[in-house]
Amino acid sequence: MGNNFSQASNSARDRNFHSELPKSESLPWSEGQGDDWSFRDFFGILRRRALIVVGVASLLMPISVISSLNQKKEYESSFRLLVEALNDDSKALDIIKDNQNTTKSSLDYESQIQVLKSPQLVRNIIKQLQSPYGDIDYTTFVNSLTIIRLGETKIIEVRYRDQNREKVQIVIKQIANNYLEYSLEKRQTNLRQGIKFVDEQLPSIQQRVDRIQKDLQIFRQKYDFVDPETQKQQINTQFNALSEQRLGIDRQLAQARNNLDSLQGQNGELAALNDAAIYQQLIVQVRQLEAQIAEAETRFQAENPTIQALKAEKDNLLFLLRQEAQRSMNVKVATAATQLQSLEVGNQELAKAEQKLEQKRKELPVLTRKYTEMQRGLQVATESLNRFLATRENLQIQIAQTELPWQLIQPPSKPEPPVSSDAKRSLLMGLLGSFGLGIGVALLIEKLDNTYHTALDLKERIKLPLLGTIPFEKQLQEQNYPIKQKLLGVGLPNVSNQLITELEVIPQQNYDSYSIKFIEALRVLYTNIQLLSCDRTIRSIIISSAMAGDGKSTVAFNLAQIATTMGLRVLLVDADLRNPKIHKLANLNNSWGLSNLISTNLPLHEVLRQVPSMQQLSVITSGPIPPDPTKLLSSEKMKLLMSELHNSFDLVIYDAPELVGLADASLLIPHTNGILLVVRMDKTDTSVLKRVLDNLKVSRMNILGAIGNAQKSN
Repeated sequence: MGNNFSQASNSARDRNFHSELPKSESLPWSEGQGDDWSFRDFFGILRRRALIVVGVASLLMPISVISSLNQKKEYESSFRLLVEALNDDSKALDIIKDNQNTTKSSLDYESQIQVLKSPQLVRNIIKQLQSPYGDIDYTTFVNSLTIIRLGETKIIEVRYRDQNREKVQIVIKQIANNYLEYSLEKRQTNLRQGIKFVDEQLPSIQQRVDRIQKDLQIFRQKYDFVDPETQKQQINTQFNALSEQRLGIDRQLAQARNNLDSLQGQNGELAALNDAAIYQQLIVQVRQLEAQIAEAETRFQAENPTIQALKAEKDNLLFLLRQEAQRSMNVKVATAATQLQSLEVGNQELAKAEQKLEQKRKELPVLTRKYTEMQRGLQVATESLNRFLATRENLQIQIAQTELPWQLIQPPSKPEPPVSSDAKRSLLMGLLGSFGLGIGVALLIEKLDNTYHTALDLKERIKLPLLGTIPFEKQLQEQNYPIKQKLLGVGLPNVSNQLITELEVIPQQNYDSYSIKFIEALRVLYTNIQLLSCDRTIRSIIISSAMAGDGKSTVAFNLAQIATTMGLRVLLVDADLRNPKIHKLANLNNSWGLSNLISTNLPLHEVLRQVPSMQQLSVITSGPIPPDPTKLLSSEKMKLLMSELHNSFDLVIYDAPELVGLADASLLIPHTNGILLVVRMDKTDTSVLKRVLDNLKVSRMNILGAIGNAQKSN
């Protein structure tokens, strides 16, 4: 290879080649979020999971059929009771209305129905029925008994159901008789019900009053709370007093800080020394010595012992003067600092007191509202207690009211026809339930499935250009028409002669089992790749996938053959130095290949292979698997080789290893026009593909688009 082109020329070509490559901007695609399913998605799921739906329904339907066929017939009878008088001659109702201001019915129907089902009444009925029917008990009786109120009327309907027709008729009559006897003997009048209601409510109301009073007492003791206005005035008075103290201390602090600052300044030091008595005395002595020295200098020479003695004495005084000045200033500064610190401590204490008082002020509205609510609750509870006491007194005065019995307005009906004989309805419900459960299982499996199922799903979720969708290959192989028969029009009258001419050059051994749909998908893929950019031609591409087994090698091999039929000089390079497959697809010897070309000085023409019957398709197989494929693919020799191949062929296709966990493809992408990602339908893991796309985004790699592989027919 080194004998075929020079280092300088290759460097220039490499620079020109890289200038053609697109500079990746921020990648716009990302894995779609959300799991909302439209009706189209729902029906697509049903198509994919039809076997599961049918299987679950098939398992459940026999159970439903057997259950429907074995369902025993049941009979039902009913009667109706008027439980309240239609006229308004009850004075008790008027009394309760006057005292409680209510318009509700005097009878609690829900409670009355529970009473009619109570063991006290039911056991009496069962006791009378055990002679003819010894197997009857409370549980089965209550489960077969239905008591409802008809809307907002004063009528109660009672129904009884059983498999024995004669038993239903006897039991329903016994129930009607017992309920009428109950109404005559046990039912209380409206007045007695009113007294009972008042007696039941009085203890709880009294407890409520006592509880609120106790809570109010605890509240006052806990917060020292007497009255909201008094509490507010106390807080304001204390807050104003603290504010005045705070202002006084702030003024003192300002003066202390100014005093300390002035002492630390030059003017302050002079002012402080003017007040130092010892310092001033030393100043006077120094000035006296200076006068003596001046007088002696007029009479003696400078070397005279008298002058020298006076000067020595002056120096001693000056030393003492400086010491006194330093001592005086230290005393002054320490005094000022101590005063300032004392004032700051006092200021902090006042601040804490103000903070506590401010907290009380903030809590005051809450406490006031709580206090007001408790007072209002106590007032309401007290008024309610007084009202109930007055009501009870009035009801006791009117206790002589007459009692009103219930009326049987519809006697027990004949138990016919059977109420559970609709086998068709049961079968229909079983069918719908079986298919409903089957659909639920299918949706659950779909939810747990972490793959792509359709090309539209793939395009919407990864936000990448979908350049092509390759049909499911196994399905295509099951078709019995070889490609030449298809192209000749056997069973396909609409195939054009131009397509027949172009595809006849494709090797028979590779495409005999492929359908027209598969070949057209490859042609569309090639066309879309060429139309990706209008200002430059796609000359070299990487074909890879997120995971192993997604069909990248098959797509690369067939795309290379389709590009050859378009009249291009195509080179297919098997850059998968870990698990190569191109030599198997092309039926070529893999003794020499790309790994030898990079690691040795082997010339390029010795590893170029020609596919039989396709003179314009060249192949470089992977060669022997090296110990470190990444090292070979990242070498400078590989970069120079890719640049040379880019300029020597119309289209260079690299079959690279999968992206997850491997860096091989990422090393090659920057030296090509971009990468095509092969995604296998119903296999590629969405999370793995998302991780791969995120890694490519971080590396700013140019992704040309995605290819949906093995798309099953809908």
